[in-house]
Amino acid sequence: MAPTARLVAEVRDGAVGRVRMVAIREHRFPFQVKVDNWNRLSRNTGGTMVEKCCHFFDLMRLIVGTRPRRVYASGGQDVNHLDEVYEGERSDIVDNAFVIVDFEGGGRALLDLCMFAEASREHNEIAVTGDVGKVECAVPSFNVYLGRRDHGQVTTETETTDATALAIGQHYGSTYYEHLAFQAAVRGEGPVAVTAEDGLYAVAIGIAAERSIAEGCPVEMSELGL
Repeated sequence: MAPTARLVAEVRDGAVGRVRMVAIREHRFPFQVKVDNWNRLSRNTGGTMVEKCCHFFDLMRLIVGTRPRRVYASGGQDVNHLDEVYEGERSDIVDNAFVIVDFEGGGRALLDLCMFAEASREHNEIAVTGDVGKVECAVPSFNVYLGRRDHGQVTTETETTDATALAIGQHYGSTYYEHLAFQAAVRGEGPVAVTAEDGLYAVAIGIAAERSIAEGCPVEMSELGL
């Protein structure tokens, strides 16, 4: 998404200095209806932290730039799908959670997920704070906020997305650009934007988060062999 891409670019250009904290909030609507509602059971998906939140964990790694080492999570199924039963099994997927990920080098990241928050001003918000400054972005406003500690002022800019991307792609146009990047990589005309290792870590953090929620204790990534 355009504002997220801008945020990552600003971090890469040193706008925040050394990244110390990443906060991602997704407050949104419940899971949509899927084929036979297959995603209502954790045994089919690995759980919400894997199926839904792996993308955010991947984004955390991209922003922080080091490997995760420990995951703490608290969450539950408190509102959504409580009365749904499939072939004798009651839906058991998490619908809200806080997940903290500690990274090598001292950086840390937080995911704040709520899937019964349709009445929200923004559905996605990201804040990255370092020793020099802070950059934030939001969707669907597409606003990007930039601030530096040395003068305390914050500037606001609004990113735009090409009309073609919005018309063709989902997720506020980002799907269109993902397909262009994939096509270029397949043809040998561009780099591989996301590697198998990226996918492995994204899922592994989700597995660790589900385990932490279930067991009520932190999970070391070394417990998963990483």
